[in-house]
Amino acid sequence: CSCVGISKCLPAYCKADTPNASFFDIPVKDLMEATYLGNLMGQKALGILDSTKTKAPSPAAAKLITRIEAVKGAVSRGILSKDEGSSMMSKLFDV
Repeated sequence: CSCVGISKCLPAYCKADTPNASFFDIPVKDLMEATYLGNLMGQKALGILDSTKTKAPSPAAAKLITRIEAVKGAVSRGILSKDEGSSMMSKLFDV
């Protein structure tokens, strides 16, 4: 929790001297603040993820995605061996 700035949760961190620490060791006031911050971060993260859903990949990325899917499909159907598929994938990313 403290890694993302919610140090209020530290009482729940198990250490050598507190091996049985738990969620219930966090004082109520700190727990309320940590919950608020956690929810806020979650909402912001969800907003970021949702905003990426509406953006289509660039034409170059769409072309690459299509080629990757084609190679994967050919391998899964036995048209290409796994080695041939791997070789083709490496060539796709060989810059």
